[in-house]
Amino acid sequence: MLMELFPNLNTDDLWTATFETFYMTIIAIVGTFILGIALGLLLYLTMKGGIWQNKILNFIVATFVNVFRAIPFIILILLLFPFTNFLIGTIRGPNAALPALIIGAAPFYGRLVEIALKEIDKGVVEAATSMGAKTRTIIFKVLLPESMPALVSGITVTAIALIGYTAMAGAIGAGGLGSYAYYSGFQRRDFDIVFICSIVIVIIVFIFQFIGDYISSKLDKR
Repeated sequence: MLMELFPNLNTDDLWTATFETFYMTIIAIVGTFILGIALGLLLYLTMKGGIWQNKILNFIVATFVNVFRAIPFIILILLLFPFTNFLIGTIRGPNAALPALIIGAAPFYGRLVEIALKEIDKGVVEAATSMGAKTRTIIFKVLLPESMPALVSGITVTAIALIGYTAMAGAIGAGGLGSYAYYSGFQRRDFDIVFICSIVIVIIVFIFQFIGDYISSKLDKR
């Protein structure tokens, strides 16, 4: 059916590009979730009145988050080329896009984590502290469980942004639907391929949004 409507479309290339986009997005989500949680916790715990109140450390973490949030993603990819080449051994392909995807998205998610943690009733944290709970216990038994619906909603929003990032990364050789749309579609003036890639990306966005909303609603006890 697709071949009849779009004779220049190579379905094998489309499937490969779709798989690469899913691969980059899922791996980047995992990395972003871990690093973003760490950044968010550091921002929350070291803020004024926090368990680890530390003005200097909070300033350092906040500066890191703000700087990397401010850099446009396409420029960040270029800035990270030496680091990516050192870490992955190449600057092309889906794996080479992962460092930039994670470093680009984690600071954004870290702020969302910080906001989610600030929404937790301070009385719950104070009660756990007064009972002698260790910081690790407070983090894993109070802070993260209480904020989990918001954390899932936040990672869903971040995942949507990551899908867009993969498309930009594809334009400079990372693979995926962005690469297929740019090199096989735009550069060859075959806008049917650009259109199909856009439709597939929209479908992927809806899939991640549905999964995120479903998990968040299940975790929300209100």
